[in-house]
Amino acid sequence: MAASASAPPTPGSLKRIVAASLIGTTVEWYDFFLYGSAAALVFNKLFFPGSDPLVGTLLSFLTYAVGFAARPLGALVFGHYGDRLGRKKLLVLSLLMMGGATFAIGLLPTHATVGTAAPVLLTLLRLIQGFALGGEWGGAVLLVSEHGDARRRGFWASWPQTGAPAGQLLATGVLSALTALLSDAEFVSWGWRVPFLLSGVLVLLGLWIRLSVDESPVFKAALANAESRRAEGAAVERMPLVAVLKYHWRDVLIAMGARMAENISYYVITAFALVYATTHTGLSQQTALNAVLIASALHFAVIPAWGALSDRIGRRPVYLLGAVGVAVWAFPFFALVDSTDFGLLLLAVSVGLVFHGAMYAPQAAFFAEMFATRMRYSGASIGAQFSSVAAGAPAPLIATALLADFDSPTPIALYVILAAVLTLIAVGVAKETRSRDLGAADAARPGGAPEPAGDTGAGAGDAAAAGEGSAEGGARRA
Repeated sequence: MAASASAPPTPGSLKRIVAASLIGTTVEWYDFFLYGSAAALVFNKLFFPGSDPLVGTLLSFLTYAVGFAARPLGALVFGHYGDRLGRKKLLVLSLLMMGGATFAIGLLPTHATVGTAAPVLLTLLRLIQGFALGGEWGGAVLLVSEHGDARRRGFWASWPQTGAPAGQLLATGVLSALTALLSDAEFVSWGWRVPFLLSGVLVLLGLWIRLSVDESPVFKAALANAESRRAEGAAVERMPLVAVLKYHWRDVLIAMGARMAENISYYVITAFALVYATTHTGLSQQTALNAVLIASALHFAVIPAWGALSDRIGRRPVYLLGAVGVAVWAFPFFALVDSTDFGLLLLAVSVGLVFHGAMYAPQAAFFAEMFATRMRYSGASIGAQFSSVAAGAPAPLIATALLADFDSPTPIALYVILAAVLTLIAVGVAKETRSRDLGAADAARPGGAPEPAGDTGAGAGDAAAAGEGSAEGGARRA
């Protein structure tokens, strides 16, 4: 039978793997956040003219939200084939899809040129973006998690997570530079297209780096083990989705709950904050963009630190700290933004993103450690992306609608606090996963049953309680 684990990579090769995952997630999040920023700033004028400004913003954010609707489908498709064919192939495909859709947005005619066809085409490209991103995240964090060792997995796996603030930093930085250099009329006329077209260059760079890395050794070992057992006539695992729903359904629910505060708080602090600062408090677009830009740089810096801390004290304590932090900060956040002082606005966004980082940093290792290898891409992606439909997708829409109805940030702060409570419950009932060996259980349990050790997640504990700890039991269940 195949070995259950591979020799750890050299420091140089691990850094190359981390770089490949980071550049890919940065490009994909750049594309995704660029759309969100453009939706807040110009899409209401270009694709939904004639509406009340706030209504136009709502319609613009609606096209933003449909990208989230496609993410669960992307998670299912990419997760299935990622667990069957490997992480690397699917990561290359997701990068090409996301980059191609973003480049095409930069070439789109507006409502003034083609009428209602313009928002329809915009929505279609947004769906492609969402589908690709639904498959990107799981593969990127697994490629790093499955190469590194357990002792520093939280730190190394947090680096692909920095692709989110790096993409936000890059997207906001390009938009900020353009709004500073161009007049409002020039930016609305043609300047907004430039950052979308730049995505083509970034995709080529990301593709070159991503093609240079090897497939996950843990996945290769699990695949070889399954092929060996199949040759011997033994039963092997079900379809990844079926196995996830049978063995890890509690872990999927925990992951979905854990994402609520992380996802909602992030989009309120970044995407909606641009709308709130410019329409409710009267701050300029440039001022709001600069605050998000600087805060994103801090966000990038603290994520690996939070990931390293999760290696020392566990995933759950760090995650819970972040959820409590965003709940406590919800009311001060809006009070500081209402001051219309740039320094206080920067403080509001920065502290909010630091607390968000405490949830986002350990998330990669935490979710990866919940699932067995041949269903890990599916399980982590489903848990992460299905929750985004209820969390990140409607967050700017809900926040904007609450602002329109109540003309006050109080309901929005309560909305963030409610999300934090859901996350505290989900992470509170989870088991610590920090010490799990990602490959050890796979050779003993080719059927995909979770490892029955004490600290391997909710699904693992259930398997142990059911007395299904033997390799033979795992094979029979498959």
